[in-house]
Formats: sequence, C-alpha cells, structure tokens
Amino acid sequence: MSNMINARNKTIEIEGARKAAGNVTKGRIRFAILMFSIFFVIIGARLVQFGYSDINHIYRGQERDLATASRPNVLDRNGQKMAIDISVPSLFAEPRRIIDVEEAVSKLRQELPDLDEDWLRDRLTGDEGFVWIARELTPRQQARIFRLGIPGIDFRVESKRFYPGAETAAHILGAVNRDNQGIAGFERYIDGEDLALLQEIGLARGRSLEPINMSIDMRVQHAMHAELVDAIERYDAIAAAGVLLDIKTGEVLALVSLPDFDPNVPSSALEPYNGVKGARINRITAGTFEMGSTVKTISFAAALDSGKVSMTDEFDARLGVKFGRFTINDYRGKKRILTVPEVFKYSSNIGTIRMMQALGKENYRAFLTKLGFDDDLPIELPEIKASKIAKNFSDVGAATASFGHGFTITPLHLAAGVAAIVNDGNYVPPTLYKRSVSEAKTLYRSVISPDTSAKIRYLLRLNALEGSARKANDIADGYRFGGKTGTAEKVVNGKYSSDYTFAAFVSAFPLDKPKYTMVVIIDEPKAENERAGTTAGWNAGMTSGRIIKRIALLLGIKPEFDDNIDANLMPIELR
Repeated sequence: MSNMINARNKTIEIEGARKAAGNVTKGRIRFAILMFSIFFVIIGARLVQFGYSDINHIYRGQERDLATASRPNVLDRNGQKMAIDISVPSLFAEPRRIIDVEEAVSKLRQELPDLDEDWLRDRLTGDEGFVWIARELTPRQQARIFRLGIPGIDFRVESKRFYPGAETAAHILGAVNRDNQGIAGFERYIDGEDLALLQEIGLARGRSLEPINMSIDMRVQHAMHAELVDAIERYDAIAAAGVLLDIKTGEVLALVSLPDFDPNVPSSALEPYNGVKGARINRITAGTFEMGSTVKTISFAAALDSGKVSMTDEFDARLGVKFGRFTINDYRGKKRILTVPEVFKYSSNIGTIRMMQALGKENYRAFLTKLGFDDDLPIELPEIKASKIAKNFSDVGAATASFGHGFTITPLHLAAGVAAIVNDGNYVPPTLYKRSVSEAKTLYRSVISPDTSAKIRYLLRLNALEGSARKANDIADGYRFGGKTGTAEKVVNGKYSSDYTFAAFVSAFPLDKPKYTMVVIIDEPKAENERAGTTAGWNAGMTSGRIIKRIALLLGIKPEFDDNIDANLMPIELR
C-alpha cells in the first residue's frame, strides 16, 4: 500500500515539475516575443522618422541631403515649364578607400583638368568617408571616369534645377545654389516665406511635389524681353525694364529687367555689366526711381476725385510757378490758359501744380498713401525696395511731387497704382500666382470713384491720339491704348543733370474695356537717329507700342478702328 502511495506521489511530483518547467519555458518565450516586438517597433519608428526628416550630414562644408532634394516644377499660366529638376551625376570620393592618392590625382585630372592638383590631393588624403570632388558632370564625363577604375571613387545622382527659358524670366525665377536651395527670386521665396504653406499642402521637400502655376505668360514674357533687348541696343541705354499687369486680378503676366543673367549659371548674376558691378538687379521691384510725368496720372486722379477740380476747369500756364528764388516752368510750354485735358496732353507742369494746389498738399500726400506707395508691395519676391517719400510735403516738395520729382517709387508701385485708377478705382495687390477675378474681388480696395476712373481713361487715350504718346499709338494702332510719358533728369553728384535722363511710360489697354496696364522704363537713352529726340515718347513710349503690337493678339485683343470707340470715352461734360 505504501509502495503505491509513494509511486503516486512521485508521479505527481514529476508532473508538477514538468508543469513548472513548461510555465517557465512559456514565460521565456513570451518575454522573447515581447523583446523582439519592442525591437522591431523601435526600428520601424526610426525608419519612419528618417523617412520624414531632412538629414544634414556635412562633409568638409558640403551638404548631402539637400543636394538630392527635389523642387516642384514651376509652370507658367498655360502650363509651359519655367523651372524643372533634372538628374545629374556628381563625383565624390571616400579617402579612406583610396589606395594610391597620386595615381588617383593623375587619372582624375586627365578627365577633369580644371581641378587644382594640390586641392585634389588634399581632398583625397585622409580617412574621411565622403568628400565631393566635382558636381554636376555630364554623362560622358561620368562614363570616362568610371572606366578609370579608381578605388574609392563613385558617383551620386543629384537634382539640378534647369530653366528652359534661360535668362528670359531670370528676375522672376531667381536661382538655386549647388544644393538646390533657392537663393534669389521666386525660388528663394518658396523656400522662405512660403515654405510653411508648401509644407502644409504637401509641396515641401521629401513629399509629393505638385507643380506651381505662376501668373506669368511665357509668350508675353518672351515678347517683352525681346523688345527690351532691342530697346537697349536701339537707344544705347544702360538698362531697361517692363512689367505687365492684369488690372482685374493683379496678376503679373510679364516682368523683365535688363541687364539680366542666366539662372542656369547663378554666378552670372554677380558679373559686372559694362564694367558696372551690381547692375543686374530687378529694377521693377528692387529699384526706386523718380518716375517723372507718368505720376501726373496719379495727380489728376487725386484732384478730379476730390471734386475740387473738374474736367471743364482751366488753369493759367502763361507764367512759371515761383517758390522763393526757384521757378518751375513747362517743357515746351504753350504759354496760355489750358483746360484740364490740355494740361494732361501737353504735360504741363504748371497746370499740374495748380491742380495739386487746388487739391491741397496734405490731401495729395494722403492719396499717395492710399495708393500703397508707402508700403512694400506684397509680391512673391524677396527683392523688394521701399519707396522714398517725405512724410510731409513742403509747398515746393508737393509741387515737384505732382509731376513725379522729389520722391522715388518702384515701377511696380506705379503699375499697381495706375491699374487701380483705370480699373474703376479698385486697387488689387499684384501677385505672381494665378488668381481668378472672383478671388481678386475679395481683395479690392476702392481708391477713386468709377466716374473718375472713366475720366482718366479718356485722358490716357487723348494723350495717345494727340499728345506725347502719339508715336506709340502709331505703332500699336487699333488696340485702343493710352499712356503717359515721363522723362526725369537723373541726379549726378547731388544735382540734376540734363545729360543723363530716365525715361518711363505707363499705359493701359484696351481702354474701351480696360484689361491691362504696363510700365516700361529705359535708363539713360540716347537718340535713335539725328531726327529723333531723347524724351520718353521717343524711346519708352515707342518700345511700349512695339510690345503691345506683339502681345495684343496673344492676349485675345483684336484691333478695332471704329472712331465711335474713342468718341464714347469722352466724358459727357466735354461732348
């Protein structure tokens, strides 16, 4: 009996030991599974982290991550490519794997003779794991270097920014550096102020890159660029620039500033032009100038909208306006009493001053602020410059300001201001992005009445038919454009010099159904021939006419020669 009990106890002990051992084994397995799970979760999390982060490994001052980063394609309003990424091979070395430095130096310089021998030897010497040797090589160079069979030498595919239009839109697009980072123009803008927006909508580096559509029309851009290149040669000028705005939306359809550069070679932006350093700036947004009599368009709008001046008023322009020992006269004055339309078409400084005085200098200064001349324009470019306008005008300061002297603004300020004046008085900020009319109307800000706007459109057209814009109208006949010239003497050694002038022309078209406004400037133009003059009508005006003639049909504007169109522009009180 006791033997049976002992056997049974032994059986129970064995089964208990087996069960305990099984539990230990299961616990160990569970622990192992838990540890492996934690390990793989950590690895997965790190992989996800690496996938969403920009890694900045720097080797001898060179960044590797941004070099392979892609940028969104930039397209014009019609889908034409303005800036794209292409893949290029770049040569790097791992010095710690180089077997014979001298042999490597000798062979590499056979294919890349521009590399400095001492510099290359220093790059290949050491125990570093990565150093750049040469960036952005051709596939042919890559194949030849591969055949050299040098240990420790390899290639990396990089993204390189390519601009199919080369210099055509240089000052709009700007440029990127070797690491594909924006350093100027729109390229820098989308890497800076706009980066948060791009990240939010999924356009930032490392994510799905959707194209960016700009407001620019490359057909119009090319035409403007070609005509301004011709203008510099034709008038032997030191610079020229132009900008075209859609007055309804504020969209910039074309923007050119010469001299320019090739964004495919960013260093060309720093090259002197005719021996002058820093000449390749964007004069439309980063250059401020005395815009001369083009500003009379602004002065007339202010005076007429105030109600203190009417279209039927007359002003005495027989004698100059005196301020102490200074007297302001007209250029080729009529020496008689002038009506308001005559003051405009003859560009009378005297008449314009009289109108401004009727308005009041404080009111005139306030109107410049109302047009946004005191503010930095919110254009999508980093290259912008503030206006220089006295906070308060003296009597003589207000007088000279009324005809565009004594203060400086950018050509884009002028274009945006005149666009508002001909757009029934509705100001809209200019933009390089596509914008619909309905979107633009939410941004409208009234600066003058529609009635005043109609009167200014008439005066601009009158000047094209009978005034200083006649030569431009002869070229662009049929497109119902109007404009105002401005010729300003430049300041040399602190004094105005008649030997150096700045010519500007502001225009709008078609004035029966206003759609576009344009500003063209030409710096220090010379007479085209012995019979020609040097004032703006002979150069900036005629250049504007040539541009309009080339782009009007592209913009859907057909020529019309019905005299009733011009007759209908005349205000009722003048008929």
